Order: sequence, then C-alpha cells, then structure tokens
Amino acid sequence: MRRRTGLTHAVVAAALLIGSWAAAGTLPASAQEAPAAADASAPASPALLDAMRRDLGLTRAEAEDRLAAERRATALAPTARKTAGSAYGGAWFDAQSGRLTVAVTPDAGATTVRALRESGAAVRTVEHTEQQLDTAKSRLDRLDAPAGVASWAVDPAANTVVVNVVEDARTDNDVRAFVHKARAAGPVTVRTVADAPSTFAAGTVGGDPYYTGNVRCSIGFSVHGGFVTAGHCGGVGQQVRGWDGSYIGNFQGSSFPGNDYAWVNVGSGWWTVPVVLGWGTVPDQLVRGSAEAPVGASICRSGSTTRWHCGRVLAKNETVNYAQGAVHQMTKTSVCAEGGDSGGSFISGDQAQGVTSGGWGNCSSGGETWFQPVNEILNRYGLTLHTA
Repeated sequence: MRRRTGLTHAVVAAALLIGSWAAAGTLPASAQEAPAAADASAPASPALLDAMRRDLGLTRAEAEDRLAAERRATALAPTARKTAGSAYGGAWFDAQSGRLTVAVTPDAGATTVRALRESGAAVRTVEHTEQQLDTAKSRLDRLDAPAGVASWAVDPAANTVVVNVVEDARTDNDVRAFVHKARAAGPVTVRTVADAPSTFAAGTVGGDPYYTGNVRCSIGFSVHGGFVTAGHCGGVGQQVRGWDGSYIGNFQGSSFPGNDYAWVNVGSGWWTVPVVLGWGTVPDQLVRGSAEAPVGASICRSGSTTRWHCGRVLAKNETVNYAQGAVHQMTKTSVCAEGGDSGGSFISGDQAQGVTSGGWGNCSSGGETWFQPVNEILNRYGLTLHTA
C-alpha cells in the first residue's frame, strides 16, 4: 500500500520491523494451506482491547481473559468434532463459562462424553446431529425465498435451523408459504428481525481505501499478490483505484450473488502488508493466521466508513437473501456496519475471519452484519494469506 503523506491511514513503518514479507506482485504457487492455529500466548493489541471495551462492555482484563479463552476454544473445536463423531451436534463458545460447548446426541457413549469433558469442553445433549441440521438447511437453500425472508442458518445452541423473517413481512403470503415449506424440510424455528439485509457498498466520497467506478468499498485482507474483498464491489477485470486515486490493480476473481467474495491484484507502486487498518482511530492490528472462531466468540470489524466495531459471532453457514439474490455460507455477527464498509476485515484476536458483505441497521442504532469466511476465499482462488 502506498504511504499516505500527512495522514495516519496506515502505520506501516512499525509493522515492517516485525519481519520480512514477500514483495507485492508475488503470485501464489499453490492452493492455500491449512489455516494457522491460534497462538494462545499472542498479545492482544490496544486497538482490539479498546474496541472490545467499547462495544462489549468489558474491562481491559475481562477482554484479555475472553480472548485467551476464545483462543483455547478455537484450538479445541476441531478435536471436539472428531471426538464426537457421528453424534456431533455442533459447538459454540459460551462467554459466561469461557468454554467451548459441544452438542452431542444421545447416541454418544459415556466414553465419548468423558473424553470431551476431559479435553476442557462442556457437553450438552441434543436431539439432532449437525449433519441432520445441515441437510435441512440445504433443502431450504433450494427454495426461492421472497424478499421478506432475511436469512436462514443452523443454530447449534438451539439445535434447529433458524429462519429470520423481516418483522413487517411476517404476514405476507409469500413469506408464509416459504415458512410452511421450510418447516417441512426439518427442524425449523422462525424468528423476526427488524429489517432486510443489504450490501454495504457506497457512492464515491473522498479519503477511503479503494474505488471501482462510482462504488466505494473497503480492503479485506492482504494476500500474496493482492487483497481479498467483497464480490459485489466489482466484477472480473474492473479497475481498482486507491484512496489517492492512483491505479492499484484489477479484480482477478469475483462472485456475487451465490457467494460474495473477490480478490484484486496489487502493483503499480502499491504493496501488501499483513495488517488491518485502524484508520487513525486505533493502532493497526497485525494478522497472524486465519483460525476460525466459534459461534459465540467476540469479533471485530474494520471498515472505511465506521472504522472499528466489535460484537459476537451469531451463526455460521447462513444463507442471506439479498435483493440481488441469495448468498450462501455466510457468518452472521452482532457487529454494526454502514455503506462503504463492504469488503472490510472481520478479525478475532489476530486471526483473520472474513470480509464484510452486508447486513441491516447502522452503527448509531445497531444491527447485524454478515461476512464471507476468508478461508473459503483463499481456497477458491488458491491464495495465501499474508501473515506477520
């Protein structure tokens, strides 16, 4: 990224002391390797702690303790899934206990339950396996959803597929018909939300990270040779300009709807660094990997309009029904966002999570936001995350 004279847009000089990074323009030779594991001893940046204190109501000590607990839960989650086997009903981070909760069906034997508890997980018995719930959700994905249906996803804690209906549309005939078909697909619970989701692109205004035509969006994460962002921000071949109006590169891959991801090559005097920008409000956050945080974990977002905001992971593998069409495999959060934040970074601790897609509400009254998981984008395009 070009150095921005006179502004604290990106504090690159200090980051360069961390280690040597590949030069801009280096293309990946192979598909993304397994995501780096979360380091339980990695320190939390002041920026992250401040944002968690502001948005989650935590003290600095509570934020540090929570991040440490979430790192342990993130590391435990893959082992817990394997231990539970065919009885696995999902897992989530419980902020109150600071532990990973693993759901299992009654088929799980005493040996399995004991092994899960000895590993540090809490265990809850549920009726449906994750596979059964995923199958039910897949049936919903094949339905044509009306505009009054906002999204649907598996909720492991509730052990059901949750269909979110816009409150003002709950009596609409098309919405009623969709809900009727959804209930026939498997265990389904209907909840209401305040508004329909929309993407967070915005018209051109000055002083933001990149533009395509008259659309302003936000950089997600640096990869070797470029950066990842939201697919609705531009199509393959479109030129991308930076905050100073200079040419950065072009969209090399883009998918929307169905997915909402893209990647842009970087050159022409621009380079990539493994940081999430604080936009002059908080110090920049180094990115050290992409271990996936569990449902219930705290998460923060950086975008060019609303800067740093934090919240919790609410659901995974959610299908979001935008006006342009449904987008699959999204992660829902309680973090707010606004126009121009699209494509920006979602990060948990120092682990990259995904790029901002859309949502409802704003950062004055609150709302919910979805992101496209970053590991899916890396694997789709054979990219390698740029890490510190």
